[in-house]
Amino acid sequence: MPGNPDLIHSLYVHVPFCAQKCSYCAFFSEASSGELIKRYVAALIRELELVAADLQPRTIFFGGGTPSLLNLRQWEDILRAMERLNLLGAEEFTVESNPATVSADKSKLLRSFGVNRISMGVQSLDENLLDRLGRIHSRAMVFKSFDTLRAAGFDNVNIDLMFAIPGQTMAIWRATLDEAIALGSEHLSSYEVIYEEDTPLFEQMKAGEFDVNEDLACDMYEELIDRSSAAGFQQYEIANFARDEKLETRNSKLEIPSRASQHNVNYWRGGSYYGLGPSATGYVRGVRTKNWSNTQLYCDQLEKGQRAIESREELSPLRRAGETAGFGLRMNAGWPFAAFEKTTGHDLRSGWAADMEKLSGQGRGKIAPDGFHLTRQGLRFADAAAEMFLR
Repeated sequence: MPGNPDLIHSLYVHVPFCAQKCSYCAFFSEASSGELIKRYVAALIRELELVAADLQPRTIFFGGGTPSLLNLRQWEDILRAMERLNLLGAEEFTVESNPATVSADKSKLLRSFGVNRISMGVQSLDENLLDRLGRIHSRAMVFKSFDTLRAAGFDNVNIDLMFAIPGQTMAIWRATLDEAIALGSEHLSSYEVIYEEDTPLFEQMKAGEFDVNEDLACDMYEELIDRSSAAGFQQYEIANFARDEKLETRNSKLEIPSRASQHNVNYWRGGSYYGLGPSATGYVRGVRTKNWSNTQLYCDQLEKGQRAIESREELSPLRRAGETAGFGLRMNAGWPFAAFEKTTGHDLRSGWAADMEKLSGQGRGKIAPDGFHLTRQGLRFADAAAEMFLR
């Protein structure tokens, strides 16, 4: 799609509903209620109407919560509104799904409106660990849902996994990785369990119900990289691995693989995007916005015809550049100097030379003639590296 450079090309939509809250989840989400979902869909369509004139999406991502929880009629209402507002036709249109809420009818409907990528929250293929995490699906549902998606024509599927789950041994993790890889998905993302306050898992840890084994977590991460690489996935970001159909013509291992999530690459490269739905953040032309983390309030505001924005923050160009540097370092490719200057108006080699030298000296970074990236060891500590680059 030829793009108007003055318009925003990425759209994130937050669907806050879940069948039940997972024990590790600190995102804004809530158990679903029919009446509230109905109000939410109408409010979301109103919010889409308010921003449509400034949008020409190349990437769209419906995240959650559990977007696949919406029923057929609700999805049809949203997609028809997007069609009316000229918001369909994105190069990459992703919807997050729970294996328990994937159906043939829904999959066909999404595909027919141009959704071409599904991100499936598998988390584990061990029944005991799925219970521990509070997931509503079984391992059998994962395989069934994957087949359903393929039958509906989805040839770009991400499998989401978690490691360092309490009770997860290295043997269980290896078995999960092997089974997940054997599915033959185009993308794999995997995250270490994080213990965030106000989650049941955090309370269990505080009560001494299990110990956190950092060494095992590190070993599991290394296993993830080794097994996925051996299976033909290419790591392109700390937690993200994609297949690459253009492998034969690549000049460098640091190039972004063809099946990478283009939507997420836009985040890591400091691009603008609209964030719609309760609690969603957006970043448009240097201004960060955050919607209210309250679905009732979100609906109230939009029913009055105004966006449900709780806060706006305009970042200074230097602060924006520092944040952009840090986000970009999450990617294996790091930052090509020319791309960073084009994005931010700043030169990494002058403003951040000492930081790059320090990371390079620690074996955590590599300075090349045309750019800077973290090493395999450095990526494990990318958050600490990113903090160094903040200004």
